[in-house]
Amino acid sequence: MGLRDFFIQLSENQLLNSSAQKYGLRLGAQSVVAGTNISEAMANIKQLNAKGISCTVDNLGEFVFDEAEATKAKEEILKVIEAIHNEGVDAHISLKPSQLGLDIDIDFCYDNLREIVEHASKYGIFVNFDMENYDRLQPSFDMLEELAKTFDNVGTVIQAYFFRAKEDIEKFKDFRLRIVKGAYKENASVAFQDQLEIDINFIKLIEYHLLNGKFTSIATHDHNIIEHVKRFVKDYNIPHDQFEFQMLYGFRKDLQLKLANEGYNFCVYVPYGKDWYGYFMRRLAERPQNLNLVTKQVFTKKTNTILAVAAGAFILGRLTKKKK
Repeated sequence: MGLRDFFIQLSENQLLNSSAQKYGLRLGAQSVVAGTNISEAMANIKQLNAKGISCTVDNLGEFVFDEAEATKAKEEILKVIEAIHNEGVDAHISLKPSQLGLDIDIDFCYDNLREIVEHASKYGIFVNFDMENYDRLQPSFDMLEELAKTFDNVGTVIQAYFFRAKEDIEKFKDFRLRIVKGAYKENASVAFQDQLEIDINFIKLIEYHLLNGKFTSIATHDHNIIEHVKRFVKDYNIPHDQFEFQMLYGFRKDLQLKLANEGYNFCVYVPYGKDWYGYFMRRLAERPQNLNLVTKQVFTKKTNTILAVAAGAFILGRLTKKKK
């Protein structure tokens, strides 16, 4: 099993996810998750805003299978919207439909999403629908389209590893879109498996939406792709107000600041909450460089093995406790 598959499997383990919630931020997650509550997240957002960086806020949540949990997640997001408005920070919302009941009942999920979008629209706050695994893709897009008939403050994510991504980006070209490579393990029947193929498609999607779309969020830590985009927008005279670079909280901080200081719109994806485990494992799965970045920040003079050992110890410890 490769390192990527290892961390993806960890991200999908409900036992580990539940155990992690009890112990606060661990395994280096404290360097890439902006706290466990709204006030901690807002404090970090203000620090980023002071550097000319905007933010998108994600209340982390995994494995939501009952209405009470989904309703609790909705109420938390409504509180985040109020905090963004009351604190006057430069930020918007990112959310996952599964956290709001997609796996329970689609009508129930839609009602939750509508309440959030409607509340955010009162303050002019944008709401981005994060895309998840393939099975949840079409239902999420369907709800987005329905909401877009009434509200203009919604957008979504296009994942470059899906074969259907080109078709989707053409369909949603009039939406504000975040373009990503993709972070879930998907079947070869629906998604590219080769990293080079994913990178090539990623660049094609970015270029298409920059030329034809509304507003493009280019979500990558890859400096080669960033340099390519900088050349592309210059060659095609694309105004800076039509796009932004986006990175995850805690990753490549120097590059984030450099791009912001160069006059590019820059946005940081700010996750917070007790339910950090699945998010953190997927970030480690995405690219080996992410593992390097975390270990350098948490164990400056240690090797990457430390984090893997810590993860293994964490797993064995929790499983052993369960058996007892």
